[in-house]
Amino acid sequence: MGLTLFVVGYGTGPLFLAPLSEIPQIGRTPPYVITLFIFVILQPITATVQNVAGLMILRFLAGFIGSPVLATGGASLGDMFSPKTRPYAVGVWGLAAVQGPVLGPLLGGFAIQAEDWRWAFWILLWLDGFCLIVLIFFFPETSSANILLRRARRLRKVTGNENLRSQSEIMASQMTGKQIVNQTLVMPIWLSISEPICLALNLYIGLVYAILYVWIESFQLVFVEIYGFNLGENGLAFLGLFVGATISYAAFCVYNAKYQIPMIRKYKGNLPPEKRLPPAFFGAFCLPVCLFWFGATSTPSIHWIVPIIGSSFFGIGTFLLFQAVLNYLQDAYPERAASVLAGNDFFRSMMGAAFPLFAPALFNNLGHHVLYGSILLGCLTILFIPIPFVLYKYGKKMRLRSKNARHDL
Repeated sequence: MGLTLFVVGYGTGPLFLAPLSEIPQIGRTPPYVITLFIFVILQPITATVQNVAGLMILRFLAGFIGSPVLATGGASLGDMFSPKTRPYAVGVWGLAAVQGPVLGPLLGGFAIQAEDWRWAFWILLWLDGFCLIVLIFFFPETSSANILLRRARRLRKVTGNENLRSQSEIMASQMTGKQIVNQTLVMPIWLSISEPICLALNLYIGLVYAILYVWIESFQLVFVEIYGFNLGENGLAFLGLFVGATISYAAFCVYNAKYQIPMIRKYKGNLPPEKRLPPAFFGAFCLPVCLFWFGATSTPSIHWIVPIIGSSFFGIGTFLLFQAVLNYLQDAYPERAASVLAGNDFFRSMMGAAFPLFAPALFNNLGHHVLYGSILLGCLTILFIPIPFVLYKYGKKMRLRSKNARHDL
């Protein structure tokens, strides 16, 4: 329940917090700094809470207040990097989505084994406190609308000409309260369910995220109960996913340099969004390969390194899918990037929050340890394989019918 509530907060938070970064008067930086400050404050409170109800509430609040970077991060990288170099930056950011759930059990497992469960939150305090200091002193504003707005204010002060206004100020002055609420709260959900492209990809990434969380629950069954690992060693078993994601990032950098950048030059800097999808073709097949491999080899008669090697394919597949989908959505909806990514985060977090609740029943009730449970999850991933292929072929036609997607490519 603690994991579920944290992920629910992760999903709902961006709907309220991430779209604020699209308001020129606010910009990107304040939501990052303010929410991270509150997140840091919550960690010692969580580490010292004395009852289960308080712990559950704090876990939800931590997920909610720590969520903007999940959606706004992609938009910030879009502000800073050109289409040629953005995939490298988004790739590092996307690694966090895969490697974060891996490093958490690794660090927390040894800390809890050495002390108790409260030490996991002290580790969070140290890590996030350092990040907060870096943000406060070194993080610049990246929103072009906010930068131009502040520039207009300075010019008015210097020249005394009150007629100097940025485009964002003019647009903001014409917005009603209803329009502001629509932009910050309604738009992410509306885009997620009304745009076929967003809905299909949100469901797919949501499934991947959900399977990641429910599948992680099986590691204790496999490596503690079958192979006799202790809690700290069980965290080391997650390194297969970490290594897989790292290898896929290195391979993706080569792919981007050899194929993607020349293609961008071919289209004179205006790469059609669908050209971002090919990495997903390979990533989509890695997921069922991983789950079938992991389920079939998690037996006492097979060495523990074999299922760990199989788990690396999930890291590869997840990274490539995240990379392709996040870049595609940003290119297809450049004016609504933060809202679109917030909706994507909502879908994947809601699905990811629900699946761990039935993870024990999935793997225990089906028998044969994790074999049948892994097969079932693998079959689910097979059902979604056609999505990137269909969007690659018909995505342009779907964008041209949309009022929110770009039509120039």
